[in-house]
Amino acid sequence: MQNNFKPFSTHSDLDNTLQHLQNATLGGDDGELFIEYSQSESLLLDDGYIKNASYSTHQGFGLRTIHGATIGYSHSNEITEKAVKKAADVVKRANREGLGKLVQPPTFSNSKYYGSENPIEDDSFGKKVDLLQAIDTYCRELDTRIVQATVNLFNSYQSVWILHPDGHLVNDERPMTRMVISVIVDDKGHRETGYTGKGGRYSSQSLLAPSSWQSLADEAYRIACVNLEAEPAPAGVMDVVLGSGWPGILLHEAIGHGLEGDFNRKKTSAFAGLMGKQIASKGVTVLDDGTLNNCRGSISIDDEGTPGQSTLLIDNGILVGYMQDRQNGRLMGGSSTGNGRRQSFAHQPMPRMTNTYMVSGEANPDDIVAEVEDGIHAVGFGGGQVDITSGKFVFSCVEAYRVKNGKRKQPIKGATLIGDGPTVLKNIRLIGNDMALDPGIGTCGKDGQWVPVGVGQPSILIGGLTVGGSQGN
Repeated sequence: MQNNFKPFSTHSDLDNTLQHLQNATLGGDDGELFIEYSQSESLLLDDGYIKNASYSTHQGFGLRTIHGATIGYSHSNEITEKAVKKAADVVKRANREGLGKLVQPPTFSNSKYYGSENPIEDDSFGKKVDLLQAIDTYCRELDTRIVQATVNLFNSYQSVWILHPDGHLVNDERPMTRMVISVIVDDKGHRETGYTGKGGRYSSQSLLAPSSWQSLADEAYRIACVNLEAEPAPAGVMDVVLGSGWPGILLHEAIGHGLEGDFNRKKTSAFAGLMGKQIASKGVTVLDDGTLNNCRGSISIDDEGTPGQSTLLIDNGILVGYMQDRQNGRLMGGSSTGNGRRQSFAHQPMPRMTNTYMVSGEANPDDIVAEVEDGIHAVGFGGGQVDITSGKFVFSCVEAYRVKNGKRKQPIKGATLIGDGPTVLKNIRLIGNDMALDPGIGTCGKDGQWVPVGVGQPSILIGGLTVGGSQGN
């Protein structure tokens, strides 16, 4: 294992590489050399057997130069001076007859929001297999109706080095671990599934502890049992209470993406041109924060070398900020907010969320439910689709309940929430005092790139949201 990966063995190697980078960015506005070494392992146990076990390593570099809105980018999995020189000769053409002046590199920070341990090394492969089989046994012993259990353990370790044309060199070591457990319960031929997970930027030891995985298995079983009792969801326009924590995925997708800088610079976001305007109900405050300790979306530095930051996006209903990388921030007259992220060395950075959440209000969650005469309480979400330009979304609920006369009633299944981000923001009527982050299993896709993220929110009451179901309201 290469926990102490070093891309430059001598000062001469660094000096020569820097010279190639400087030649590539001459006449440009910005650029960097991004070097990565990463490891990952995944174990999947399904129906009592290991169905998939994989381990991989990859390394390489991406060299970028920027001139205005034009980007030159080249990458290679061969980290040698020869390969860097070849990449530099390619990307410098993006500068053309450029007379750009290089902007200042990111401000240095030694703040760390997670450790540098490698989760893959926490235990042997054989012991991890034994653990997954023990989890399968535990799940089946919870209830004779459990006919299948699936356990997925994923660990990764990433070492990145970022060199800027002035010689500014920064490094970050990034651990990641995640466990997801799902069970299928069969009651006289009626089958339902429940799943849950946990993860973050830390050692996998906490996930491997019985107290941790047993609670995950118990929760997956609980959700499956809830769905066994669920009735078909109603359909129509009604009040919706969203629970705290993971339901923040709706905030992430329907609103968060629309506040990323590139969509607003290109005026393709539903929130373009609304800076300083009231876009949400009073009391709604939303942040993107990459500085939360050990969270899945946290970054000590982003993939351009900018320190992780906490960025205020919506303040008491008013749009006050966008999430920016260096290029889009500069082109919009500002600067990076530490949101320049990429999937790997083979990808260009772009504005991406880290941990995006709505802060707590003052309402008691029970009082929020009591305000609803006829609606639903959505506690857990599955997949969804969003159109960034309009903000329109469709999300499916994996755990939800009917609410009648201020009381939470029977569970429902097959519910989908349909609406658009701008309207939802303005229709938030109550905000709970129970803000929570998701358990650490979120991954966000954008333009073919996937990065780990966190979401969160308190319980909120949304007035007049369309619910798609199988029964008329």
